[in-house]
Amino acid sequence: MKFSIIVLLMLLLNIRVSAQKNDMIVRLSEIEINSNSLEEYNKILREEAEASVRLEPGVISIFPMYEKENPNQIRILEIYASKEAYESHLKTPHFQKYKTSTLNMVKSLKLIDMKAIDADTMKKIFSKLSN
Repeated sequence: MKFSIIVLLMLLLNIRVSAQKNDMIVRLSEIEINSNSLEEYNKILREEAEASVRLEPGVISIFPMYEKENPNQIRILEIYASKEAYESHLKTPHFQKYKTSTLNMVKSLKLIDMKAIDADTMKKIFSKLSN
């Protein structure tokens, strides 16, 4: 299911997969948030995700979501055009603000690097959904 989310979002965003597939970073962040901090965390995360996609050309996706039955379980689909784009993202003021202001809200964090099984076909699959 996690892979399906990655494939869907990559294609919906109309990524030039074939040109970037070797350098692109695709990651799932699994985050557990302290329940008493959830509302504040979500506000900060929304601001960070929006700023990252709007301001950084190399950030293709910062797509936060939560488990329906367990809202303090956050998942973020992160897609960067390259390793350099990811490293640049980590230095931005909006990411630094997110990281420092949410540090005490996070109970656990797991970063899972992913690779597409069939990157060449992804764009074709989801071009059907953009109509």
